[in-house]
Amino acid sequence: MTAPASPATAAASAASATAATPATTATPAVSATPAAPAAPAGPAAPPDPVRELRALRRAGRLAAEWPRVAPLLAELTDHGDREPEAVRTDLVRAGRVLAALPAAEVLAHHPDAPRVTVAVTGHSTLVQLTDPLAAELARHGLLPQVLSGDHGAYLRDLLDGGELRGRRPDLTLCVLDAGAVFDELPEPWTWQDVETGCARLLERLRAVAAAHASDPAGPLVLNTLPLPRIRLQQLVGQRERALLAAVWREFNARLLRLAAEHPTVAVVDLEPLIADGGPAADPRLALYTHAPYTEQLLAAYAREAVHVLRAHRGMTRKCLVLDLDDTLWAGILGDDGPEGITAAAGTLAGEPHAALQRTARQLAAQGVLLAVSSKNDSAPVLGVLRDHPDMVLRERDFVRVHANWEPKDGNLRDIAAALGIGADALVFADDSPAERALVRARLPAAAVVPLGTEPALHVTRLLADGWFDTPRLTGDDLARTARYHEAAARAELERGSGSYEEYLRGLGVRVRIAPPRPHERDRIVQLSLRTNQFNLTGERLGADRAAALAADRAALLLGVHVGDRFGDSGLAGAVLGRYAEDGLHLDGFWLSCRVFARGVEQAVLATLLAHAAARGLPAVHARHRPTAKNGRAAGFYPSLGFTETAGDPDGTLHYRHDLAQLPPVPEHLTTDPRLGGDDDEPAGTTR
Repeated sequence: MTAPASPATAAASAASATAATPATTATPAVSATPAAPAAPAGPAAPPDPVRELRALRRAGRLAAEWPRVAPLLAELTDHGDREPEAVRTDLVRAGRVLAALPAAEVLAHHPDAPRVTVAVTGHSTLVQLTDPLAAELARHGLLPQVLSGDHGAYLRDLLDGGELRGRRPDLTLCVLDAGAVFDELPEPWTWQDVETGCARLLERLRAVAAAHASDPAGPLVLNTLPLPRIRLQQLVGQRERALLAAVWREFNARLLRLAAEHPTVAVVDLEPLIADGGPAADPRLALYTHAPYTEQLLAAYAREAVHVLRAHRGMTRKCLVLDLDDTLWAGILGDDGPEGITAAAGTLAGEPHAALQRTARQLAAQGVLLAVSSKNDSAPVLGVLRDHPDMVLRERDFVRVHANWEPKDGNLRDIAAALGIGADALVFADDSPAERALVRARLPAAAVVPLGTEPALHVTRLLADGWFDTPRLTGDDLARTARYHEAAARAELERGSGSYEEYLRGLGVRVRIAPPRPHERDRIVQLSLRTNQFNLTGERLGADRAAALAADRAALLLGVHVGDRFGDSGLAGAVLGRYAEDGLHLDGFWLSCRVFARGVEQAVLATLLAHAAARGLPAVHARHRPTAKNGRAAGFYPSLGFTETAGDPDGTLHYRHDLAQLPPVPEHLTTDPRLGGDDDEPAGTTR
């Protein structure tokens, strides 16, 4: 642990101390470079990012300096020992500045700034939601444009022909409260009347969800409804109160199940947010202004809503990189030795760290990769992970262990490179302000979790931002850690091979190409959201669209399954196409980075070209639309015989293959194409 310091000061100090130190080269499992640890940064007065945002606005420079906003908000949240309520209040203050900034002004200076349109509607007054929503979006580099519906007009806004729905927003928030039920009841009312009102509202929301699913632009977020005590207490019979409470809970449970029925719908449960943040409502505001929820609750809701948006935009993080000393265990391994550290459950010192380890293991069981970056010598660290009786997590639970004295931003780069992922897939959790500031300054794409000096709050802070949230869990998620261990075995084979061609021949790659089974469609949606490097058009699929494509005879939706001698990589790729009079059009092609450079993409395209030729089609058409991350795939189509035919102003290049000369499937792999479905005979197995 180090003395607290502001992120800006700590970054400068750490950068000065390590500027001349090169990043270490990763080994397959552990890297270690002994050196003396850098001195900790000294304390400094914390900056006030909100004041700086206001100064930029007063100077008329906020739009021009938009790229500084996310780092400033990161400074605002990167104080592990501040109370969450204080951070939330400051975010609302920052949001008040940002909400007044026209998106057009920012786009005039930064035309590539990621812009999101958020539609907000509901039953009552929601003006207090705008500021925290603007701040939460800006924290993640998203430029917001908020569209507000009319008071109480959520049905008109969201059903067919609704104005807000017609704008095709990236995120739609329908915020409801108990008034959506009680305002339509007779007076006086009974618990049976409430039951009828709940059923009526649920049917309306089912209609809204169905309308949204028929043509979704972005996710629709609903919320559970807290039952106000003043409503409950208006029934004097205790039996009747119990029945009213039961009816209300049953309604909320059915509402939550809408998310399972409609993949483009999410339901935020307000009950945990109220438990964490205090009262749901201020009775004065609720009565005088029809504002049903407190600013604190709406700020917490805004954070959850943005988690939904991030997950649906493919911004889910993949790897949690953990510090060790005073993070995974209490104590300093280098000073106290293995016998002086503890993570023993049930002990005052060890329980918080045991809880963090249990939480990390829970995340890992759902596909989150775990790694270590620690200022320690590697041998003692591995000894603890293998043999210490307190450890919940063992060496096998981690896909990378970096224990050395190198700057941690270099370790994170090595981890990302070894796993074949970008820095924007990393989440770094550390209790040292200096280490966090260094990573923020040198590796801004990585998410940073500010663990403070109170270890009992480590789990709360780790989970606060929902970095690993995904629309739904797939079988591929559950097997992810095992597959990265298989990747390490492949790397070992490559190092022992005389050439890369010899390595590929020894790998025994198998590629199966077939329409997805119903349970595999979620994985194809996930691939389209998360795949960036080999996503040739930047296309993203929603679950409802994937289901519709699977049923469309004019469409071609294929999953690419990859395996080899070390294991099954699962559904690692997908192709979206459509048949037309002039041939087969390829509208989307995705391939996971974990199967790059094995000839899989060449095998898939060669198979599709042969399929088109066998059907007597005149040509295959394709396009490449450049994005910030798919540059490595720019020459893919020309490399297999496609000819460029046109270009668009946005940089999209159109290609055509006349099928006169078909490229071969790479000799080192086996393909099993079943383009008509699993029940068909193989369309041809090649080697």
